[in-house]
Amino acid sequence: MTHRFAETVFTNSVKIQQQKAGSLEHNEKLQAKFGPNDELGSREINFITNRDSFYLATVSETGWPYVQHRGGPAGFLKVLGPNSLAYADFRGNTQLVSTGNLSVNDRCSLILMDYPNRRRLKILGHIRIENVADLADDILTRITLPDYGAVIERIFFIDLLAYDWNCPQHISRRYTEAEFLEKLDTAGITSGHSL
Repeated sequence: MTHRFAETVFTNSVKIQQQKAGSLEHNEKLQAKFGPNDELGSREINFITNRDSFYLATVSETGWPYVQHRGGPAGFLKVLGPNSLAYADFRGNTQLVSTGNLSVNDRCSLILMDYPNRRRLKILGHIRIENVADLADDILTRITLPDYGAVIERIFFIDLLAYDWNCPQHISRRYTEAEFLEKLDTAGITSGHSL
């Protein structure tokens, strides 16, 4: 068995650095024992469908990486299958940096965070972008958010290459207002005022 994520990111230059740091053998054992991490399972699907944001990395034709925060209602990043994700791209600031980058290099990396539970999921994939007018109604129905009033301009389809879970060591717990109020309620504490 091979670990598709490690196979992709542990390039020769990375392995040289692992060798210098004394971690190459450890990482080779992890790569051989775990995986293949090339299809989403129930743990990953549940995690993804509960996220209200993620970070998207793309690379320009000049080689510069670009990271963008994407957000929406929980579940706006849709799981279409074990190797397929999609999300609606809403009208924004019209800079279109990620869209431009993806027009010349379809590779992407996503990081999805669960700050309260100190969990992080990394995803590698390839994105294709489709205009809303070109899509069949059944696809749009699966991806759109009927209760969210933003105007959809295009749909980003992500073909999953691999994923990996990160260790929680340096993830600080952070809570949305709703999560914080839920914790207060669970503890039997009432805030009595708006945050």
